[in-house]
Amino acid sequence: MTLANTNFTHCCLIAMPDMEDSRFSETVTYIVKHDDDGAVGLVINKPLELSLTKLLEEIRLPMLRPLADPEMPVLFGGPVSSEAGFVLHKEKGEWNSSLVIEGGLCVTSSRDILDAISQGKGPRDYLVVLGYAGWSAGQLEKEMVDNSWLVCPADEQLLFEMPFEHRWQAAAQKIGVDLRLLTGQVGHA
Repeated sequence: MTLANTNFTHCCLIAMPDMEDSRFSETVTYIVKHDDDGAVGLVINKPLELSLTKLLEEIRLPMLRPLADPEMPVLFGGPVSSEAGFVLHKEKGEWNSSLVIEGGLCVTSSRDILDAISQGKGPRDYLVVLGYAGWSAGQLEKEMVDNSWLVCPADEQLLFEMPFEHRWQAAAQKIGVDLRLLTGQVGHA
């Protein structure tokens, strides 16, 4: 099986039920960028014990308007640079450091978007994550061949509306898979 020409940008990786890396157990990871140099993704279903309100307080951004969801959790985005923050959002805006992804989505890593959110001027739909997942060149393709991940198309409902605890099963259901029925054994014809 060759995955050399497959690009997973703007797709979600669904961890297989027997995922050996506990950091990715039962995760859904949105792939922000995938090219010949590797891949970068954000886990979208692992809330940390840190609310966005508390994060804004910790980085000294006073809220000028109450957040729509004051208890909105910050998510574990992945094990790489776990102190770095990223905002996955829909509206492009004029932020200092944004990467535009397919489907009208963006990832912003500059503080100005958090400042805008604290003032009630940020994007309507967004996720705040700490850290990211990264794969070196060819690593993700190897993990796919090794049966570590399933892939589903990303959509706004899965990314921004679905309760975090339902995202893993819901992502698999999008491609007609019942994760309870899967085995970790790999077969190659």
